[in-house]
Amino acid sequence: MSQTKKKNSSGEETKPQTSFANKFFKGSKLRSSKAESRSESKDLETVIVNPAMGQRRHHPRPCIKPLSSEMEGESRAEKNEQFLQKLGKKAVNKCLNLNNCGLRTADMKEVVALLPSLPDLEELDISWNDFVGGTLHSITQQMHLVSKLKILRLSSCRLTTDDIGALGEALKAIPELEELNLSWNSKVGGNLPLILQALQEGSKLQTLELVDCALTSEDGAFMGQLLPMLQSLEVLDLSINRNISGSLNRIAQGLKNTSNLKVLKLHSCGLSQDSVKILDAAFRYLCDLRRLDLSCNKELGGGFEGSPAQLATLRHLQVLDLHQCSLTAGDVVSLTQVIPLLSNLQELDLSANKKMGISSENLLSRLRFLPALKSLLINNCALENETLTALAEASVHLPGLEIFDLSWNKCIGGNLKLLVETLQLSASLQVLGLSSCSLVTEDVTLLASIIQTGHLAKLQKLDLSYNDSVCGTGWTVFCQNLQFLKELTELDISLRPSNFQNCGQWFGHLLHAMTKLPEITEIGMKRWVLTASQEEELERFNQDHKRRIHIDHGGFQ
Repeated sequence: MSQTKKKNSSGEETKPQTSFANKFFKGSKLRSSKAESRSESKDLETVIVNPAMGQRRHHPRPCIKPLSSEMEGESRAEKNEQFLQKLGKKAVNKCLNLNNCGLRTADMKEVVALLPSLPDLEELDISWNDFVGGTLHSITQQMHLVSKLKILRLSSCRLTTDDIGALGEALKAIPELEELNLSWNSKVGGNLPLILQALQEGSKLQTLELVDCALTSEDGAFMGQLLPMLQSLEVLDLSINRNISGSLNRIAQGLKNTSNLKVLKLHSCGLSQDSVKILDAAFRYLCDLRRLDLSCNKELGGGFEGSPAQLATLRHLQVLDLHQCSLTAGDVVSLTQVIPLLSNLQELDLSANKKMGISSENLLSRLRFLPALKSLLINNCALENETLTALAEASVHLPGLEIFDLSWNKCIGGNLKLLVETLQLSASLQVLGLSSCSLVTEDVTLLASIIQTGHLAKLQKLDLSYNDSVCGTGWTVFCQNLQFLKELTELDISLRPSNFQNCGQWFGHLLHAMTKLPEITEIGMKRWVLTASQEEELERFNQDHKRRIHIDHGGFQ
């Protein structure tokens, strides 16, 4: 996900801003006028002749500043602005974002030179710049100049051990720090106390992100000791640190003292069945928790058996992510008792838990008690006909659904009619995933009729890939009605990797539909092969419509 320039949140063009140099330094017009003033002032110097000494003494006016000092300041301003323009960035009074700018050692010197000009700086982001590693000390030595700093992001900077030591000292100079992101820096592992030693009781830190930092079990134990001092902490992300599972007891004890915590992410941390019980003991102290991510912990399966009672106390929980956790039938039985009680839940991800199968019928039927649900991901869960029926009946009661992914559940093939009422009532649906669902021609034509009648009008992304059993007639009917999805931005109808087919007559209908879709930017057609005449059609389309639509197809015959 590369960095791009964006419009403001209202979608309107932002007004031209005063340049960085003009904002903090005097401009070139002032230079010319002041030079003239100096010339006039020199003519007005008082000349005193002392007859007794035979000497002349010149007394310059005291308000005149040395020319070299003035010019040095102005030259520095110009260099600062040129440096930022080269990176395609702008500095504002409180934010300097140099994320993913390919900074090199020489550039780091320029960054250091910027800091004295930004005494009110509150946000500094130099993440995803590999050459920051080994040079961070040049910045940390200047941290006292930006003591109002609240946000510091240094993710994926290849920090060295020396950098980490220097950072630990520098944090003492920025007592207002509220967010610290050191993710994807492997040298943080084993050295966490060196960095966070400056955080004492009363710290204002609200967000701490340490994703994939190779944290050790000792780092986890230190974190457990530190957490009670971080009373303002709201976001803690320790994801992709598998070794901290050995000190989870200490971390859980610390979590009991972070009553303001709103986000806890332990994705891919090597959690086991026992880990669920350890965390469950801490949940009742986290009354304000909004997001809980325990995903991609494959050894966690079976941990929810026996009813994790305290999970039900997270009444403010809005996001629960349990995808790829090897959930067992026993886990599903317990979660059936808990999840319906989380009435504020907005996002639920149970995907890639293939053992759910038939045991999820009761759980899916009770989703009707989650009226705020906006995102439901149950792709690749080996659903069966009974569970699909239960899901269809419950999903009718989810009018606010925006994301619905059922991909890789083969039972949907030939049974999409069970979801007709849901698709007709889901006026807010923006993303629909039906990839590799063994859809047949009747399913696709049914979907086309739903679209034709004005339903799914808000749909932005539609994934129908890997449904190779749909015949040309089905794709023709679908493409003829595609034009009614006015907000669609992405469509995927790719074939399976092992299957290549020639495009039928429906390709012409697809091109016609694209002329009616103002937002479309991406068409996935992998392994669909164009004939010579279709290639000509595509070339004419590209010439007539100067829009950036990426069509990823299987090539030409």
